[in-house]
Amino acid sequence: MQSCEISADSTDDPLSSGLRRKRQPRIVVIGAGLAGLSAAKALLESGFTDVTILEATDRIGGRVQSVKLGHATLELGATWIHGSHGNPVYHLAEDNGLLEETTDSERSVGRISLYSKNGVAYHLTNNGQRIPKDVVEEFSDLYNEVYNLTQEFFQRGKPVNAESQNSVGVFTRDVVRKRVKADPDDTEAVKRLKLAMIQQYLKVESCESSSHSMDEVSLSEFGEWTEIPGAHHIIPCGFIKIVEILARSIPESVIQLRKPVKCIHWNQSVSKEIERVADHNSDLPEEDKGSDVFIECEDCEFIPADHVIVTVSLGVLKKRHESLFHPRLPEEKVMAIEKLGINTTDKIFLEFEEPFWSSECNSIQFVWEDEAESESLTYPEELWYKKICSFDVLYPPERYGHVLSGWICGEEALIMEKCDDETVAETCTEMLRKFTGNPNIPKPRRILRSSWGSNPNFRGSYSYTQVGSSGADVEKLAKPLPYAESSKTAPMQVMFSGEATHRKYYSTTHGAVLSGQREAARLIEMYQDLLQ
Repeated sequence: MQSCEISADSTDDPLSSGLRRKRQPRIVVIGAGLAGLSAAKALLESGFTDVTILEATDRIGGRVQSVKLGHATLELGATWIHGSHGNPVYHLAEDNGLLEETTDSERSVGRISLYSKNGVAYHLTNNGQRIPKDVVEEFSDLYNEVYNLTQEFFQRGKPVNAESQNSVGVFTRDVVRKRVKADPDDTEAVKRLKLAMIQQYLKVESCESSSHSMDEVSLSEFGEWTEIPGAHHIIPCGFIKIVEILARSIPESVIQLRKPVKCIHWNQSVSKEIERVADHNSDLPEEDKGSDVFIECEDCEFIPADHVIVTVSLGVLKKRHESLFHPRLPEEKVMAIEKLGINTTDKIFLEFEEPFWSSECNSIQFVWEDEAESESLTYPEELWYKKICSFDVLYPPERYGHVLSGWICGEEALIMEKCDDETVAETCTEMLRKFTGNPNIPKPRRILRSSWGSNPNFRGSYSYTQVGSSGADVEKLAKPLPYAESSKTAPMQVMFSGEATHRKYYSTTHGAVLSGQREAARLIEMYQDLLQ
């Protein structure tokens, strides 16, 4: 078993050993999502020849999943290209003719829906009444004004007071409530409607942040997330086309599907079990037995590597970091994993024979009047449906048919995932009947929904900066192991990629792509002499 120390005939630079000079480094990428494919593509195009992608599921794409419902292509996962200027996902789509321009006039009033060409968001109450358009516009202006204030704590270094508990939700709810109650021009009835709308808007915000509640999102760090300038776009033929474009230049032999990883043995920690397997594997070259890294797969195969790029989600790291790495991760990295947040945002697609909504309606927003003074957005298990914030109308019907896209997040999304299709369809139909005041709305013809939270290969949708975490934790999560300043063994044995590792663009597809390219660039720089 090879010692953890550099052999006597090498210099302090691990790359100067004869072994490294004679052959290409073996690089294993764990995960065939956007980050993993981007990393592998960049490595192969730079001249690396020994690259392998291990994917636990039976498909590539990760949290990109385009699914057919009838003749329509619906997105269970990533949906939008957020911004265009310098966005690698946008440029991939543009260069390959995938884009349909989404202009300002095509956006709905809400900040989630970008499907609709024109129209108005209908804010409906649980008493079957539509909130007047002017009331909605007044409240929306107020909410957006306060939302902009939440950005300033990071962007301008404003101190956070104790009352806010450093929480976006607590701060927003408190400021908006005080302003609504202090408005001398509103009647008490209008004030009550606006107070109830606070919770609905925060539910929308939670779905966008993929948090259980905005109460859990850090106020002091909220403004670090950076929006790329330019319009938002959808890909009518499916976001999966971006995945296919990335995979196009990767040989099929590089990607191994249905290949879940059990443990990453790093820092030359060749365990007795690996020794035993290696000693009994006549096909394993002698030089591989002392590899810096061994990837132990669930099928009992041990794959030697010089570098491994880990692209699994933050949710998987939270659940499995203790067993996934041997030796265990440094405390600093474990703390970053535990402090950063990830939760579930799910979609519920309902297809109807005919639309029951008017032609001008581009979304149905659910406002519960009894939540005007609520502090929490957590519900008893049997009331999980109260966390559904809205249904967007998919536009145009020529492309999608008559389909509504519902949004739910947090713990209630996990409860929804446990229910069968019939229960979810029936519950959603009853909600729509209640809020529209139309008891004759038929049950949907078909239902399709996501289940990112309960899927063991994802355990959540995307990350956010939780109260108590910061961008520094994102940097710590992204830092390769072993730490160069404290180790004489080979550097960058274990590298980390994925949307949660990008400080400015976490939660986005471009953040995932850029993080994969970032890790590939580290290795390209390390081996630049070999690649020339």
